Amino acid sequence: MEIKTHKEIDQSLSGVPTAVETDRFASVILEITDQMRADEKGLVHGGFIFSAGDYCAMLAVNHPNVVLAKAEVKFLKPVRVGEHLFFEGIVIEKEGNRRTVEVNAKNEKNEIVFTGKFYCVIPEKHVLER
Repeated sequence: MEIKTHKEIDQSLSGVPTAVETDRFASVILEITDQMRADEKGLVHGGFIFSAGDYCAMLAVNHPNVVLAKAEVKFLKPVRVGEHLFFEGIVIEKEGNRRTVEVNAKNEKNEIVFTGKFYCVIPEKHVLER
């Protein structure tokens, strides 16, 4: 499993890769920690779930320059501190330097808690290079 993108991401916040098949598929596991808590009841802020979904999409493309252009996501069930989420991303469309990745996240009960389409672009050079 060779990771070519987002090499310096904090995997404790965005998930740990469990499989990467370049330009095809990736999977990520996210341990929901107290650091992600949004309230006193243990509800998790959706931004952490989105981040793991985005990271999974980037890994499914797995190109050093890949960036997110657009995302359409749905949060289907609440997530609580202490859970583990399992993300899978599949490249469903390739057109030139564009990729569409479908990402689903399931909880330990095998329920889908998050789903989305991530529209990725692979520029010729890093977006911060002039």
